[in-house]
Amino acid sequence: MLEELDAPLAPLTTLRLGGPARRLVTATTDAEVVDVVRTADEAGEPLLVIGGGSNLVIGDGGFDGTVLRVATRGFALDGTRLELAAGEVWAEAVARTVDAGLAGVEFLAGIPGSAGATPVQNVGAYGQEVAETITEVVAYDRLLKETVTLAGPDCSFSYRHSRFKADPDRYVVLRVRFGLADAGGQSSPVKYAEVARTLGVEAGERVDLRTAHETVLRLRAGKGMVLDPADHDTWSAGSFFTNPILADRQWGAFMDRLGDLRAPAYPAGEGFTKTSAAWLIDNAGFKKGHGSGPATLSTKHTLALTNRGAATTEDLLALAREVRDGVRAVFGVELVNEPVMVGVSL
Repeated sequence: MLEELDAPLAPLTTLRLGGPARRLVTATTDAEVVDVVRTADEAGEPLLVIGGGSNLVIGDGGFDGTVLRVATRGFALDGTRLELAAGEVWAEAVARTVDAGLAGVEFLAGIPGSAGATPVQNVGAYGQEVAETITEVVAYDRLLKETVTLAGPDCSFSYRHSRFKADPDRYVVLRVRFGLADAGGQSSPVKYAEVARTLGVEAGERVDLRTAHETVLRLRAGKGMVLDPADHDTWSAGSFFTNPILADRQWGAFMDRLGDLRAPAYPAGEGFTKTSAAWLIDNAGFKKGHGSGPATLSTKHTLALTNRGAATTEDLLALAREVRDGVRAVFGVELVNEPVMVGVSL
């Protein structure tokens, strides 16, 4: 376990933004993680838990408390059952499941961050979510002051949401268990239209597992969504806004504003429709690369807000507010940030 005082946090985030931590502790075992959390809680110390820092916006003032960096390691495969320590690098873990010939998370290739963050956000992309394969989450429960194991159905997964996100100060994820599938070297059924087009197949078909993985990596890289220190388009938190889910009444009001435009529409449960945040941003007049300051929209994808190298968190938030307010003015739809905000808000 490593402890540092007045430690920079910006290098620990993919946005490379944010002020220092009064105290930064890096834990490499589950026991160390639990010990740091318990000690902070007993002392009434503010605590921030981070993993890969890929879904995090930290204020320029930093964090006046203890920041726990979870750096645990562990990849255990037993047949089709996979257990990951919370600190495992997610993209590397996905690649290892593909190497093992197992399907279930291959369309989640290249997503930055740690394994422990995946159930919190119910990480998903290209028609796949971790909720489909997570069987159990082992976490330290700060309310009960004990380690608990939650079955997948008890995690209350929904679109980019979970019980862990709903109650962020209660659980610290230690391990995540998955039930994958041996499909004879084939992928899970292709669900996402862009992936199907790229692969030249129909939705619902399976393809070679490695081909699926490599195709998603290429698609993500083309949108600046695969980390590359030399490419400022990847100095982001990925998709900054979630895709809005509108109730029928809201959808009707939205349709009335569209005129001749046709917005993407996806079923989101009875009485609800999901549309595309990227489409809204683009059609509200915010094109790729929008912005003249040190924070701009990505030149590859309108849904990513990026640090061009000299931005502050306030620069990024000013851009986020401009985009959010512009979409609201044009379409009457409120965009909601996907990254976790620390010491700041929109």
